[in-house]
Amino acid sequence: MRIAILEDEPVQQELLVRTLGQQSGGRDVMHCQVFDDGAQLQRLLRRESFDLLIFDWSVPSLDGLELLRWLRTWKSNRVPVLMLSSRGAEQDVAEALMAGADDYVIKPLRPLELRARVRRLVHGSRGGPAGANQSIGPWRLDASARSISYRTAPDAQAETHVLTAREFQLVQLLFNRLGQTVSRAHLLEAAGYETEEAPSRTLDSHMYRLRRKLQLDAGHGVSLRAVYGQGYCLDIAQEVAE
Repeated sequence: MRIAILEDEPVQQELLVRTLGQQSGGRDVMHCQVFDDGAQLQRLLRRESFDLLIFDWSVPSLDGLELLRWLRTWKSNRVPVLMLSSRGAEQDVAEALMAGADDYVIKPLRPLELRARVRRLVHGSRGGPAGANQSIGPWRLDASARSISYRTAPDAQAETHVLTAREFQLVQLLFNRLGQTVSRAHLLEAAGYETEEAPSRTLDSHMYRLRRKLQLDAGHGVSLRAVYGQGYCLDIAQEVAE
């Protein structure tokens, strides 16, 4: 799981990373990137994707609330956002929630509460806990069997494909982010690669095989496409959307 943290206080940075690290388990490993400058994170968000964003309100250059407003309006990004602040007034909490925050935590941080809120946000955006089966339209993802099924009609026989562990992680992430561009680094990390070591064509090869194996085209209701300079996007096919 990729998490970007915007926090300029070193002690708070360390506490956040340590607290989230204690939540890791199984395949749901936390990869935290910490930023102390809002404008720096904004530049990264133009080309990278994350599973969760944690914004401190008061940071240099571009504060957390301004960054949140940019994310929800100009970029129209629906990734879950948890706001952190020492501001506990009702109007401050309301302002952040109205700007698009999914949750609000008042400092000082309480580790158990923070982990519970993060778990709720991430599982909610994924449609259920890690490892749960998922249904997206005529598609069904079975985590235990690492398979994906497609039905052409409610009473039709399902067409089932068993995937490798890496293929399933990639498919699961793309379906969880349906209609959103997922960055190359995000996809490679989900598939278990160290992004600095993965050959440049590794991801493209995986996407090519998945597109052919699962027939991710308009006839099956979704279309997998490359987004130049960013990553890949799984879209609802135009004729289905209309």
